[in-house]
Amino acid sequence: MPLELTAAGAAHCAFARDLTRRAMLPYYQQFGLLWVEEAFDQAWSWREQWLIQDQDEVLGYCSLSQDRQALFIRELHLLPEHRGRGVGSWVLEQFAEWAQQRRLPLLRLMVFRSNPARQLYLRRGFVEMGEDDCFVRMQRQVP
Repeated sequence: MPLELTAAGAAHCAFARDLTRRAMLPYYQQFGLLWVEEAFDQAWSWREQWLIQDQDEVLGYCSLSQDRQALFIRELHLLPEHRGRGVGSWVLEQFAEWAQQRRLPLLRLMVFRSNPARQLYLRRGFVEMGEDDCFVRMQRQVP
């Protein structure tokens, strides 16, 4: 798989918002949360946005932020036909390398408690640090 992460620009915002909404809306409904398009669009300007590609084909999208300790995975979404093929694992390993290059000791994320992706994160070395009614906070040490 010749996968790559390429910077996403303003022209990709609608694609990313739609993909995120379709993936997350069932969880928002399950936990009684309100999806707010404007919040997504506002976050677009201050986060790192990346397309997940296999040559010219876009497989998904991811969004990052960072502080002094961690690279924080804000969003990681694949089109349904590309799930379960190792793409998510590949992306997580790329992020671990990026965190290492940026001299950040941790990768962090939050996942809905009922999201099956939680199992992927556990398999890829993330540990659960706490949870609330909706979310589980997870992190992974970066060597």
